[in-house]
Amino acid sequence: MMAIHPTAIVDPKARIADDVEIGPYSIIGPNVSIGSGSWVGPHVVIEGHTAIGKNNRIFQFCSLGAQPQDKKYAGEPTRLEIGDNNTIREFCTFNTGTAQDVGVTRVGNDNWVMAYVHVAHDCQVGNNVILANNATLAGHVQLGDWVILGGFTSVHQFAIIGEHAMTAFASAVAQDVPPFVMAHGNRAVPSGINAEGMKRRGFSAEQIRRVRGAYKTLYRQGLSFEDAKTAILEEAAAGHDELAPFTRFFGQSARGIIR
Repeated sequence: MMAIHPTAIVDPKARIADDVEIGPYSIIGPNVSIGSGSWVGPHVVIEGHTAIGKNNRIFQFCSLGAQPQDKKYAGEPTRLEIGDNNTIREFCTFNTGTAQDVGVTRVGNDNWVMAYVHVAHDCQVGNNVILANNATLAGHVQLGDWVILGGFTSVHQFAIIGEHAMTAFASAVAQDVPPFVMAHGNRAVPSGINAEGMKRRGFSAEQIRRVRGAYKTLYRQGLSFEDAKTAILEEAAAGHDELAPFTRFFGQSARGIIR
């Protein structure tokens, strides 16, 4: 049975699955839906046009679905969408999208979001992402699957971080980060590939070797970005699936990559 604490305020128009738990003093707005198996802790505010999937754990003092921190916002019915099996720890803030972009902020499945993380308007966060404490995404940021952001990482608006990339503590990301690349510093610079993460996810030694080769093509051979990109795309087109994230990344990247 649904377990709603008597001090919680849940709008009767909200669509809440029968087995959802909602803790003391939490507030759920009329345009919110929460899927089966989810748990909402105490003092959580979920508002706006917000859809939350199944088996999520949302800890105390989170604010989900508030209007974007964008002066152009004029009350449009933009959205926040959160997938399944996410853990969202204390004091996180996820905003809805804006009419100037896709109008939806999206957070995928199986993500681990630590305390005080901010996901701004129109961000697109993939699956199996880890955001350590105080990671901050400005508006329109895109994170690929399996990205890990170290604590206090800040990402500039419109930046893209490719699949399996990783940042160190307190990195300031001002340009796009290619897939698999580890980055550190203010401003963030590349420092090799996330080989250990690849091993944990089942990549073979040969696949890791090819990804390391792509990294060297981008950063160690003195090629222009366009020439390096062409060389990597040719390798990916030859059937090396581990390089497919580069193809997806190059099709989206517009800010230039970290150097």
